[in-house]
Amino acid sequence: MSSALDEDTRRTIDEGRRTAGAMLRAAQQDLQKVFIVFLVGFLGAFYALSYAVWPFLKDVTKARMEGVLGEEVQIIAQTPFDVILLQAKISLVVGVIVCLPAFIYYSRDALRVRGMWPSSPVEPWKAVLIGVLSVLLFLAGLAYGYLFFFPVMFEFLAGNALSAGFKPTYSIVKWAQFIFLLTLSFGLAAQMPLAITGLSYSGIVQYETFRDKWRYAVVLIFVFGALFSPPDPFTQIMWAVPLLFLYGFSLYLAKVVVTAKRGSEQIDVWATTRDRWNLVAGSGVLGFVVVYAFYTRGGVELVNSLLASVSDYRVVGAGGTLPLSATAETAVFGVVGALLFALGAVMYFVYNGIVATDQAETGTPAGIDISILDAAGVRAAPPEAFEEMTEPQALELANEAMDEGDKEKARVILDRFDEAESEREAGADADGAAAEADSDAEGGTAEEIPGVADDIGDRAGRAGESFFSALSDDDEEDEDDIGGYYTDIQFILDSLTSRAFWLVAIFMVTLAVTFTGLYLGGLAIVFDNFTSRLPPQLQDGQFLTVVALHPVEALIFQVKFSTVIAAIATAPFVGYFAWPALRERNIVRGNRNVIFGWIAALAAGLIGGFVLGYLYIAPTVISYLVADAVQADMLIRYRITNFFWLIFFMTAGIGLLADIPVLMVLLNTAGVSYRAMRGRWREVTVGILTFAALFTPASISTMLLATIPMMAAYGTGLGILWLVTFGGRRNLAPSRTETGGEAQAAD
Repeated sequence: MSSALDEDTRRTIDEGRRTAGAMLRAAQQDLQKVFIVFLVGFLGAFYALSYAVWPFLKDVTKARMEGVLGEEVQIIAQTPFDVILLQAKISLVVGVIVCLPAFIYYSRDALRVRGMWPSSPVEPWKAVLIGVLSVLLFLAGLAYGYLFFFPVMFEFLAGNALSAGFKPTYSIVKWAQFIFLLTLSFGLAAQMPLAITGLSYSGIVQYETFRDKWRYAVVLIFVFGALFSPPDPFTQIMWAVPLLFLYGFSLYLAKVVVTAKRGSEQIDVWATTRDRWNLVAGSGVLGFVVVYAFYTRGGVELVNSLLASVSDYRVVGAGGTLPLSATAETAVFGVVGALLFALGAVMYFVYNGIVATDQAETGTPAGIDISILDAAGVRAAPPEAFEEMTEPQALELANEAMDEGDKEKARVILDRFDEAESEREAGADADGAAAEADSDAEGGTAEEIPGVADDIGDRAGRAGESFFSALSDDDEEDEDDIGGYYTDIQFILDSLTSRAFWLVAIFMVTLAVTFTGLYLGGLAIVFDNFTSRLPPQLQDGQFLTVVALHPVEALIFQVKFSTVIAAIATAPFVGYFAWPALRERNIVRGNRNVIFGWIAALAAGLIGGFVLGYLYIAPTVISYLVADAVQADMLIRYRITNFFWLIFFMTAGIGLLADIPVLMVLLNTAGVSYRAMRGRWREVTVGILTFAALFTPASISTMLLATIPMMAAYGTGLGILWLVTFGGRRNLAPSRTETGGEAQAAD
């Protein structure tokens, strides 16, 4: 195995192994202390889960559920060891996290010897401040999640499952993993102000990058939310909107900190605060009055009355939160408000002082701020303002001008930058000519050294030839080679580029309509109608019940099913728009209007197979599968994904299987020969496996259950074509070979 790793990788692994060994040896005398810390964290987390965490999480889950909904939601253990193993795993992680700082501390001597311990440690008060801020931000993220997001989300998910006829019976493992994943994501997301400020202050990432790339940040926030939250618009908004406000606050905080750092030699923070002590004190008094009045002059009741129209949450009044009287607790809240207002005032005065100092000292031509000038000002600016400017900076200023609608200013900025760039290049060329003359005098450049350029070109050519020869069996690249496939696929995809908007619109509209129909009760109607065709003992829900073991299981099924329907609905339009390119590549024949006939034929096959499966095949198969369980008086609990994908395969799946031979005959009428379809069975198999992997539940068995029937239908289509085309001797339409095109695949 080590031979498969390069030298640098092996060296890194060996260094890491030696470092870990040195740390263990250095901390050997104190490993008992580290283990005690681990044991305290492990046992504390284990018993906390048993006596406090599980009841708390259940209360959070059902916080907004009332009546039937709250009674229907149940947390179950699927195996006897689910709860204790889950507690042990969580406690093990907590114990490792708790003991890790102690282990690093006791092994500091080994790290110091290997140069991995900070030689100039951060001042203790700064480290403590950063740690406290991180913990407070983490707790703030948890507070938002547990007090607002989780109750609303679980109410929505449970109501969605119940309205579709499913019982929200959550597995404790899946339910706990879901909650802890969201908890971690909220805690990490709340670190955004600290992360952005730290990166900006240290210079690792410039503040201007965060400011100018805000559009990318918005996209990343929604992508992050899509990964960690349920895939529905409501919870996506609940996730993203607070993060967007947090990102804006982080930008402001980073701007203040970075500006203070850059002007730390220009302004004295304490002197600025002392000079404006009256305004700072007034801000503190204002903060105390605002908070105190909020709790004593009806602010709590006013906010609660506004919240009553949109949610069941209430702002808690003073008294009961802290072990103090209501008056004392209100005073404490007022002091906190006063400190926050005063701190905000100090930050504001310091920032304004630095900006004023910078503007007073910006007297050189190179220090002119181009962004505040209009087009005439940019045109009249001295050349020194553009000499040190980089191309990204010029493009950034031009983009800002375009965003403001000032196209002339953007054009002038780029023109002035090009002029300065031309002058720099002219100077560089002169310097380069002098350097080249000196190099020639010393014996010639690298390009002129005999054999170097030719050797590089020969090696590059041989590498390219070896690569492409590995992709092809023959020396020539024909339609059977990878190059031929790539050329065809690339040409067809390029032809669809101009129609991408319509294809995406059709796909998204179909997906949205299907999902909305399922969400508003369509899935429950289908479920009730289908169960009415089962034996009477399975219709009352006593024996046969469909459950959701994961909080988002019902929602995920609705999204995946809607995606399949949207893909099926979009496929004919893809064929219609790609037909000219397919015809130009000599793959199909005829006018693309034949697609409408194809749609009719394929729709007939799909609807016919669906009706046959829905009325007869699916009820018969399910009745057969549960017959033994019903006879033994057992209760049957099917998961949503397993039950409905089984129904889908036996209803719409039959229609799709019937469409495969129909599509093959239609392709033969368009010029795709029988021999080409028979010769490409490997590619078809790969395509079917890919389709099954994307649109079936994540298990090998369901992939095979989808793949094998589809391959059997493909074989049936080949048999039908063999009969219709007399063994491939007479296709339903002239093939490419018969019309002078490139050769078909050999038998």
